[in-house]
Amino acid sequence: MEMKSGEIVAEVRGQVGCITLNRPKALNALSLAMVRDLMAALLAWQHDDKVLAVAIRGNGREGAFGAFCAGGDIRFLHAAGSTGNPELEDFFTEEYALNHLIHTFGKPYIAFMDGIVMGGGMGISQGGSLRIVTERTKMAMPETIIGLFPDVGGGYFLSCCPGRVGEWLALTGETIGAADAIAFKLADGFLPSGQQAAVWEQLGQQPFADGQAVQDFVASKFVAAGPCQVTETAQIDQYFALPGATAILHALEAVEGEWERATAALLRKRSPLMLHVVLEQIRRARGMTLAEDLRMERDMVRHCFYLRPGESETVEGIRALAVDKDHAPRWNPARVEDVAPGLVQAFFHSPWPAWAHPLAGLR
Repeated sequence: MEMKSGEIVAEVRGQVGCITLNRPKALNALSLAMVRDLMAALLAWQHDDKVLAVAIRGNGREGAFGAFCAGGDIRFLHAAGSTGNPELEDFFTEEYALNHLIHTFGKPYIAFMDGIVMGGGMGISQGGSLRIVTERTKMAMPETIIGLFPDVGGGYFLSCCPGRVGEWLALTGETIGAADAIAFKLADGFLPSGQQAAVWEQLGQQPFADGQAVQDFVASKFVAAGPCQVTETAQIDQYFALPGATAILHALEAVEGEWERATAALLRKRSPLMLHVVLEQIRRARGMTLAEDLRMERDMVRHCFYLRPGESETVEGIRALAVDKDHAPRWNPARVEDVAPGLVQAFFHSPWPAWAHPLAGLR
């Protein structure tokens, strides 16, 4: 099978299904067409005995690798959310189903996470059996910047990070590099960016006994991540274990430390409503399976666009960041202290009965 739809290239090379995301000008941001093409390729390969493993990479402006995936196509989300386009619903349902398939694929799925790996890019890599980072990796779940939450299974994989790192990454949207990604269980190994092309070529050229042999071959190329410092987590755990978003912010603002001041200032720029919602999401997800988390996130994303008609935090957040680019979102409520608990809890009420849920079939 070979698929060259323009936005992705999917081909079998030797015994490996190779996928290249191919929207370099958009930093490979996922469109609905890309989600559908990825799903089609993976379903075709899942039960094909000739395909032992899958490898996925991005395509940068200067050629292969260089940028993995910057997330979902937020301009599409803004336009669809503003006009009632039903493809908005299709996008999230199909994207989350794709995320689930990757986690449960049953064959090695090797993600070359070079360059930007954010949002939806995390969704198509975190379920991989081998997640490779480079010195260029810039990893984040920055959704609170646009009035959204870390979706695509973010509740599940962030809640598996050590200590309270998941809450910190989810609320702040901070970007981390390779050493942190490995330390926080969001990556499995480091490969210098200059060595990726050779490994990719070898995957398609040599014979392998089975899928595990493919994975072992790539893992054998890993090297130490160099002198990169890993972020100290004691402060993160101290503050982000507090019972609520308001308590976290007030505690940070009560201390004169440079890290505390910078973190508090960052949180003050995020959607106050979504800070509360996201903290609840991560903590609920700690007791959930992946399928349960994705169903919860599908409920939440429906509410992000439709809970308050004409007052979507997400539409407003994208407007400020990517459409008007005034970087002055009009959050409602405007302050973390003003968010009513009932408004937060509404995000966790499913709009569907269990049997009719769009992701009811996930196990």
